[in-house]
Amino acid sequence: MATKSSITRRAVLAGSLAGSIALGAPRLAFAKGSGTRNLLFVILRGAADGLAMLAPVGDPDFVRLRERALPDYEGARRADGFFAIHPTLENIGAAYSAGQALFVHAAATSYRERSHFDGQNMLETGAAVPYAKTDGWLNRLVALKAEETGQVPSALAISPTMPLVLRGEAPASNYAPSALRGASEDFRSRVGQLYAEDPQLSGLWEQALETREMANDSDMRGLQDAQRAGELAASLMREDAGARIGVIEIGGWDSHANQGGIFRRQATQLDTLLGAYRAGMGARWQDTMVLVATEFGRTARFNGTNGTDHGTGGAAIVMGGNVRGGRTISDWPGLANHQLYEGRDVKPTLALQSLFAGAAAEHLGLDAKPTMKRLFPDHADAPLTGIARS
Repeated sequence: MATKSSITRRAVLAGSLAGSIALGAPRLAFAKGSGTRNLLFVILRGAADGLAMLAPVGDPDFVRLRERALPDYEGARRADGFFAIHPTLENIGAAYSAGQALFVHAAATSYRERSHFDGQNMLETGAAVPYAKTDGWLNRLVALKAEETGQVPSALAISPTMPLVLRGEAPASNYAPSALRGASEDFRSRVGQLYAEDPQLSGLWEQALETREMANDSDMRGLQDAQRAGELAASLMREDAGARIGVIEIGGWDSHANQGGIFRRQATQLDTLLGAYRAGMGARWQDTMVLVATEFGRTARFNGTNGTDHGTGGAAIVMGGNVRGGRTISDWPGLANHQLYEGRDVKPTLALQSLFAGAAAEHLGLDAKPTMKRLFPDHADAPLTGIARS
């Protein structure tokens, strides 16, 4: 029987070898897929402006505060009559009209300051204060699902490093395509023969090869191409042996100056990625849910450089074939001066953790209240239900 130290050494050896021949395999080989439902969490890093994403054009104070932005919404797709979807979100808007996407507005974590680092920490850990937890709420979801079903759902971050939301005791992996030249077929065959008699190394090797085959990313040069990133995410999640829970990140949403141009560029990337992911999932789209969120919103007023500064309440998106879409969920607080949080931000009226717990529980067949307690034990909010079709 192998000792603990020899097992660790073997795992390191396998991981090092896989990296050296540029297979682009996950740092930790992930388990076979379990169940049929897919959940993808998309993190918008930098604080995406919810008022630009889903503009409350029916609020007269929006017209007053964002007059310079109004031309962007002329002829834009309406959501519940009161809101207008930013015109660059074409794929998301089409999914909304098809009843497969919804928006959640005036939403936030319990964070009320304006630090990107602290805000992202709370978005990912689900804690009530920054740095109170070291694991992520999505990792806790993996553990909960494993306890409920007896099978560990495979979890994968499509990122060069493991994001905090997926770190923890439950097994998870991260994967990013490599620009290095791949190993020859003959070399891979020889390594396979070398590991054939070792049950652990041969298993790790086979999983690495399977991941590479599913990704089919020989022409990828990173995750900067939104179309290819969406296709890659789909290729790693649509197969029976693929990941059931995934994470992908889009940075660059901090728009202190020239917000119009920055937001259009970033929103185009998000929309392209989700459009490619939806198309790539094929028939599995019906069993898929996508949660899109950011660490906090932005100020209601433009600053002197046609940008917005760090705010509070923002918008989130839920998209997928299993989503009861075509609607907006919001207890809209209003944008009059006395209605703004601290006189400057959209006032949060809905907790993001309630959305995450309720949507994930319904989609994955879990009881919503225990799920809320397990994923966000520091919060007393009720889970938001009625998100998934079944």
